[in-house]
Amino acid sequence: MKCVFVQIRCRPGTAYKVAEQIVLREIHSELYSTSGAHDLLLKLYVPEEADTGQFINDGLLDIEGIERTQTTLTFKAF
Repeated sequence: MKCVFVQIRCRPGTAYKVAEQIVLREIHSELYSTSGAHDLLLKLYVPEEADTGQFINDGLLDIEGIERTQTTLTFKAF
């Protein structure tokens, strides 16, 4: 499994609704509300054989209220 972090910026007033939709899809390991340029921080694990971009697009990016995302791929845990 590949560990991936996705920072999510939501349209104003939609962060809790977006978070609820993510939780219902059960694709995440952890989901946090955050301060700063992004509203939510999502940690998920993508199966090794899956295309990461496709996995995120299919599982996340059709949720109403998501304005922008920034994905960070991980390589090695220390």
